[in-house]
Amino acid sequence: MSRKAALPNICIALGLPDAETLLSHARREVESGETFLEFRLDYLPRPMDGVEAIRRFLEKAPDVTLLATCRRHQNHGKFTGSIEEQLRILNAAIDAGARAIDIEIESAELAHHQVEQLRGKAWLVLSFHNFNGTPSLEPIVKRMAKLAADAYKIVTTAKKPSDNFRVLSLAHSYPKLPLVMLAMGEPGLATRVLSPAQGAVYTYAAPNAAEGTAPGQISARLLRQVYRVDRFSKAAKVYGVIADPVRHSISPAVHNRSFQSKRIDAVYLPFLVKPPHLRDFFLLAGKMPIAGFSVTIPHKQKIIRYLDIVDPLARRIGAVNTVWHKAGKWRGTNTDVAGVLAPLKKKLNIGKSNVLIVGNGGAARGAAFALADAGAQVSIVGRNLDRARALAKVCGATPLTREQAEAGRFDALVHCTPLGMFPHPEECFFKEKMPAEIVFDMVYNPLETTLIKRARALGKNVVPGLEMFLEQAAHQFEIWTGESAPRPAMERAALEALGHQKH
Repeated sequence: MSRKAALPNICIALGLPDAETLLSHARREVESGETFLEFRLDYLPRPMDGVEAIRRFLEKAPDVTLLATCRRHQNHGKFTGSIEEQLRILNAAIDAGARAIDIEIESAELAHHQVEQLRGKAWLVLSFHNFNGTPSLEPIVKRMAKLAADAYKIVTTAKKPSDNFRVLSLAHSYPKLPLVMLAMGEPGLATRVLSPAQGAVYTYAAPNAAEGTAPGQISARLLRQVYRVDRFSKAAKVYGVIADPVRHSISPAVHNRSFQSKRIDAVYLPFLVKPPHLRDFFLLAGKMPIAGFSVTIPHKQKIIRYLDIVDPLARRIGAVNTVWHKAGKWRGTNTDVAGVLAPLKKKLNIGKSNVLIVGNGGAARGAAFALADAGAQVSIVGRNLDRARALAKVCGATPLTREQAEAGRFDALVHCTPLGMFPHPEECFFKEKMPAEIVFDMVYNPLETTLIKRARALGKNVVPGLEMFLEQAAHQFEIWTGESAPRPAMERAALEALGHQKH
């Protein structure tokens, strides 16, 4: 590979405390198939030890593209030496075999002649970082373009959803400029996944077995296996889930696998949307553009005010979990309804059943309306009796105290509270008695909740929460794509994702 050949599209950022640990992680990444690594020499107590590490590493892995960085502490790096020392270390890294170097704009402006000489020997990535937010980007691009470089890296910090669009739109605004454009922090994850397809020279990933070097970096394994960063095009439809928190959602694993299974050019992303930023998310959704998205805690109720069309049942429930854009309008529905009804229909005649709802929040509200509309006789019990009474009143159900519920007999009970959810799997609403023959738990992490275990031990017919999750996700997929959902593939992806979280 020549010095100036195109770079691979994922760079693994390695910032480790000593040279031997750096080498160990670098070798592990190569064993997993990675071919582009960044050695952060400024993380080492003696950066020149990193130069020797480059030499040793490339002796055994000569085909790997290695990017050397020695960022000064004035620019959020760890190197405390002068610019002259910084450039001397990077020059030594090139001589040791590094094919690319990263120099921050602040250093390059003060030593542009020396930097130009280094560019004659290796790929030069000129970088700008803002750790406080996403400022106006046009002045930054103009400032950087005054210096010659092989790639211009502009990295900001995403504070709100629309910052993703502002960063990604650089590729459209400056199509002839070789750019690496990223927004740090969890709200900026979309830029890490989408930027290569939008024309970025490459994106960054964290190593599989160590922390990344910037907030929001995710592993190359996730980029490749979950988000399929190599597989979708610039024209791919973008979907996602909006939530707070969103980090542990298994929806990206499930929906991206479904797109892959059906060979659909699309990608599904997790969007961290804080409650004050719901309106701002619609700025991002309209400009990106986003074709549809899932909605979960805490936005299911408030999202309704931003939608043009909401189906009648979802409006009565007062909650939407599925949104899509069609004919210029944002439309909303609630596929949690199907998630509740479909598993129960396999086990009983809902129209002639007596069902106990456990809970009084949004999930319970959806289940109560769905079952009441299907003809079931619904009773509601919750830890907050006043809220249970209020919910019962609006959906025509019967409110019960815990004692009344435990003393009753029901065809099915549907558990709609977070009790038993990871990381507190030991919790359970029912201690001993289980007043129904069918026990349906909406909690799916862990797969086998304490409630489900106790129900099985009592010989009950059980419905684990994953059945509901997959049912509602399948309906979302069909609404968005018009195709039948690849249910077996979605189930495998969910089980794998939950397995990774467990470990």
